[in-house]
Amino acid sequence: MKKLMGLVLAGVAVFALSGCVDDDYYEDDLTTLFLVDQNGDSYAGIPYICDSMAHWSQTARNGEFSFYPGEDCEFDFDGYVGNYEDDPVTDDIIYIVDYLNYGKGRIPYECASFGVGSTYNDGSFDYDENDECVFYF
Repeated sequence: MKKLMGLVLAGVAVFALSGCVDDDYYEDDLTTLFLVDQNGDSYAGIPYICDSMAHWSQTARNGEFSFYPGEDCEFDFDGYVGNYEDDPVTDDIIYIVDYLNYGKGRIPYECASFGVGSTYNDGSFDYDENDECVFYF
């Protein structure tokens, strides 16, 4: 009887703990990336919003933005020329990089004007002037 009661109690504990935990958003799962230009200088103040956010935010002074894996994040590149020519002199080439400045390739995205694609291995991506893009992290 004692063993049976111990098993029942253990089962109830496992069930209760699994029901109380929200697997979708853990503080530890928060991912931080950065928007930078071809020189590694940050793109600060770019408006963005992710699924878990109630309001629009802006990239930090160092280009930082954060999201939870599996989220979609929309960025508003109003005022940016785009990178149609892929020319660092005339275009605003934007890279998505990690804290070591490594480009984050193969992130799927969709822009209102440009269409769909995925980031290149260096973290850059195609977008048009004043575009809005959703990245599927």
